[in-house]
Amino acid sequence: MIKVVERIENYLDELFPDPRCELNYNKDYELLIATMLSAQTTDKRVNMVTSVLFDKYDTLEKLVNADIKDLESIIRSVGSFRKKAQYIKGISKELIEKYDGIVPNNRDILTTLPGVGRKTANVVLSNIYNYPAIAVDTHVERVSKRLGMAFNKDNVEKVEMKLMKKIKKEKWSRVHHQMVLFGRYHCRAISPDCSNCKISDICKYYKKNNKGV
Repeated sequence: MIKVVERIENYLDELFPDPRCELNYNKDYELLIATMLSAQTTDKRVNMVTSVLFDKYDTLEKLVNADIKDLESIIRSVGSFRKKAQYIKGISKELIEKYDGIVPNNRDILTTLPGVGRKTANVVLSNIYNYPAIAVDTHVERVSKRLGMAFNKDNVEKVEMKLMKKIKKEKWSRVHHQMVLFGRYHCRAISPDCSNCKISDICKYYKKNNKGV
């Protein structure tokens, strides 16, 4: 399995030598909120929404005091907008009241914030604090399972644990970003670009859908 993992890492390095988070943000809390908003939608959509949201409400205090209907209107296109609007206000309120407006450098604390799960916490820790972490979103989960780094039955936390065992700790954040980008632009859920993929020979999806080819 080590050789397979090395092949995957080498190919990801070839495709994405300088991987970065594609969510736009200028302040730490903006990344936290943007990542929360990204559930069940695209980073592109979130960036469109947050460009308006953070321009109009440019402090945590303004977000706390914002009219909930206005927040809902701004973020409507990301889906689950009513719930997420409440999360925006809740996150902002707790950051001000409990953490002096600072995003905590602690996964256990982060996951107590409204709407913040392990994936969001890992994204924040990795990007803001350079903490080694693997955030398993839909792209990372799909790529991991197609390339045999996890089983189809594994939940996201199980996938994360398996990736942490197979990938060296110092590479966790880098490979996470690369797998997100690989899943987003190459190993897509629908119509993946298998014909141009250099590791299709180890891909379960490719083998299943190209029998006899």
